[in-house]
Amino acid sequence: MKIYACVKQVPDTAANIKVVGEAGYDSSVKFVMNPYDEYAVEEAVKIAKEKGGEVVVVSVGDKSAANTIRSALAVGADRGILVTTDAQFLDSATTARALKAAIEQDGVPDLIFMGKQSVDSEGMQTHYRVAAAFDLPVVNEVVSFTLKENKAVVESEVGGGNREVSEIVLPCVIGATKGLNEPRYPKLPDILKAKKKPLTEVSLSGLGIEPSETVHVTFLSAIPERGAATMLEGSVPEMVDELLERLKTEAKVL
Repeated sequence: MKIYACVKQVPDTAANIKVVGEAGYDSSVKFVMNPYDEYAVEEAVKIAKEKGGEVVVVSVGDKSAANTIRSALAVGADRGILVTTDAQFLDSATTARALKAAIEQDGVPDLIFMGKQSVDSEGMQTHYRVAAAFDLPVVNEVVSFTLKENKAVVESEVGGGNREVSEIVLPCVIGATKGLNEPRYPKLPDILKAKKKPLTEVSLSGLGIEPSETVHVTFLSAIPERGAATMLEGSVPEMVDELLERLKTEAKVL
């Protein structure tokens, strides 16, 4: 069984990201694997160990994204493919085409895992576009996954606390989310072994792909810091009156 795990390198959510110019940001911040992709890698590795097979990690990004692939190799993936690009932002259409081309060049997938979304751009489209490109079924927000012969039984979150159970044929694309598993932390020996595992690099242009002209980032701005909270005192009617007055004169929303 050949399983592909698509991962993305994103700025650490705890990092202080500074906007540079109108549509850029300081890329010297710490970068990590997209948190939702960790569940995708863990599930891929778990299935490969249980059923037998190979886990190939695929990513699209600059050369530093090799570090993110190595972190996936350290938790059990077998090898990696990095599609290199100097672009700071690629839309989901270009990313999906790059992932498809890289996977097709490498082999035929039985399963494709990826996170339900990325925590930076939060487009939530890439997995659907990859599935459409391969003409495969796709399920997102997956919290339970079970293989059953040439099919998979999955449980996914559909909002409002509800879950949906689906049976889909393989190959398919799975969007993983929190609850699917518990991602492991690599041990030092595994980190050292990951440095020796195969990692192939191919450029975006080398796959015959040009960035899409359909989506552009035209402006970025930092979210204003929240002001200090104010505790109101007095009776309920007094606090309501003061709140209304503050909404009118300070917040100017009334």
